[in-house]
Amino acid sequence: MQNAQEQQSKTCSELSVEGSKKSYKNRVAYSLPQLKLCLVGEPSRAKKLIAIQAPEDAARFLNPLRYAAEEHFVSIHLNARHEVLGLHEVSHGSLSQSLVHPREVFKAAILANSYAIIVCHNHPSGSQVSPSKEDIETTGQLFNAGKLLGITLIDHLIVGPGLKKNTVYSIREHHPELWFSTK
Repeated sequence: MQNAQEQQSKTCSELSVEGSKKSYKNRVAYSLPQLKLCLVGEPSRAKKLIAIQAPEDAARFLNPLRYAAEEHFVSIHLNARHEVLGLHEVSHGSLSQSLVHPREVFKAAILANSYAIIVCHNHPSGSQVSPSKEDIETTGQLFNAGKLLGITLIDHLIVGPGLKKNTVYSIREHHPELWFSTK
C-alpha cells in the first residue's frame, strides 16, 4: 500500500525513468476496469478505394437501402481524399422512423479514423423522398457535432423506392444553409 502511495506522489518523468522496463499498466493501478478500443473491418469485395465527388457517386453504394422494408440510417466513412473507407449501419428502425444520436454516428467515424462522413437514410414507405422536420434538425445536430469533433459532415442523403436507380435526395443541395450556419 505504501509503495503505491509513493508512486502516486512521484512525477511522470520520475515514473518513466524508474519504470522504463515496466509497462504503463503495471506502473499505474486504477481501481476501474480499463477499456481497449479496436476496429474490426468486415472483408470487402472492393479492389481499390473509390472516391465520392457527388451525391450520385454515393448512391451507387446505397441502392440496397432503397428497397429495405424498415428505415435504416447509415454512415459512409471517407478519408481525406473522400475515398470510401467503409459503411456503418448506425440505426435500424421501424417503417416510419429510426432513432439517431450524434454519439452513435460519430463513434464509428472516430474508430475508423474518418476525415469526413456522408449519412443516409431511406424512406421505405414509398412516400415522397423529401426530408421531414426531424431530418433537418438531425442534420443540423450532426453538422455541429462533426464540426466540434473535426469530422466533416459532407451531406445527408435520402433514398427510397420512388427515386430512379442511382439517384438520391441531397439535403445539402436543397438546404445549403445548414452548412453555412454560424451556430
